[in-house]
Amino acid sequence: MKRSALVTLALMLMFAVSLFAQADKAQYIGSIKCKMCHSSKAKGNVYGIWAESGHAKAFATLATEESKAIARKAGVEGDPQKSQKCLKCHVTAADAPATAKAATFKHDEGIGCEVCHGPGSLYQSMKTMKALTAGTQDAKAVSFIKGDKTKCVKCHNPESPTYKPFKVEEAWKEIAHPAGKS
Repeated sequence: MKRSALVTLALMLMFAVSLFAQADKAQYIGSIKCKMCHSSKAKGNVYGIWAESGHAKAFATLATEESKAIARKAGVEGDPQKSQKCLKCHVTAADAPATAKAATFKHDEGIGCEVCHGPGSLYQSMKTMKALTAGTQDAKAVSFIKGDKTKCVKCHNPESPTYKPFKVEEAWKEIAHPAGKS
């Protein structure tokens, strides 16, 4: 009896460790990979809403003369599109190591889906997304994060050189996913 309990415990431990190891391997894949499943009208055109947003244009914004002047004033020397001081709020996974970014990931997508939902390589399949929606898939095991308002204020705060009073409740409604529950 003791031996079977030990074997069961060992198997459970190995399973738990493998789940955490799998989550550690999650990579950022880029918002374009979300498009196929999240752009239909029936599902709320989540990708389309993002693509038209300021978040999708956040990286490109750094190339404007206005942004360059703001960056200089904030003490950024050189190109704002290469400054970590700017990229941390204008690019998804700006501080993530290269190994955490799949070949499909592009900085020029700006602030994408994975800022709120975590690196998507492990949850991008339709099967996994359906299981997440149904509640039969452990979100942590696939590095999925349910978006919340706390992510917004990491960049929309007085540290930003262009900060304006930020009303998180109003902003949250603007980026809400009409048919998505994330």
